Amino acid sequence: MAHTPTILVLDSGLGGLTVLREIVKVLPGARYVYVADDVFFPYGHHSEDEIIARVVPLVGELIAVHAPDIAVIACNTMSVSVLGPLRAAYSIPFVGTVPAIKPACAASKTKRVSVLGTRATVQREYTQALIRDHAQACTVTLVGAASLASLAEDALRGKTVSDADILSEIAPCFVSAADGGDLRTDAVVLACTHYPLLLDRLQRLAPWPVAWIDPAPAIARRVVDLLGPVDNGGRELPPELIFTSGRSHALTDALAPFFGGRVPA
Repeated sequence: MAHTPTILVLDSGLGGLTVLREIVKVLPGARYVYVADDVFFPYGHHSEDEIIARVVPLVGELIAVHAPDIAVIACNTMSVSVLGPLRAAYSIPFVGTVPAIKPACAASKTKRVSVLGTRATVQREYTQALIRDHAQACTVTLVGAASLASLAEDALRGKTVSDADILSEIAPCFVSAADGGDLRTDAVVLACTHYPLLLDRLQRLAPWPVAWIDPAPAIARRVVDLLGPVDNGGRELPPELIFTSGRSHALTDALAPFFGGRVPA
């Protein structure tokens, strides 16, 4: 009988659904377990030590219950804090989500790139090392958004989120040339998986057009590289959606597109 691999996707909330969506596109036959650690949300308000102390045992519990073949840490703040300890603690492969600084800088024509993430992500040494190693000749502006992840969750849940609130979070990303010329920001790294949930509004509210760099497709390709093709014999297993708080997920219909149209259990 064909083996159906189990893919565990972990995020602080619902932002990791933007990563899950890309993985489902390329591996529709896998079994998916999506875990939103809403008890600890938002992760950007916690220290690195607090995140490690929270995530390492949590992942151990999830491995024991669900026996995943691979785990995707679909959260930048979590990934830049805890990927090393997770790989040291457990034998399954882990795929992280880290700021896509290298491709953004490679693509930038003006060599002016901004990284939009939580305050914790932009402050981590991991992020600083990515800039040192991959910024090339680019000037990189780090923007720590205090509330954008929460605004994205609110919007997904159907709550009213004002343009003004979103614009105040993203405005520092747009750095004009000192002389008024063309050498202004032309690429913004979406260094939080929640932010693509607002992509249409980010594009509309931007003071000028930029490339919004989302690492989700590259993460999906990495999962395929590690797992290989999936042949589940034509079976379709329902995905699971788990909140660590134990609350129910009332947005079943709204979330189904992220699971390839399937309704999460």
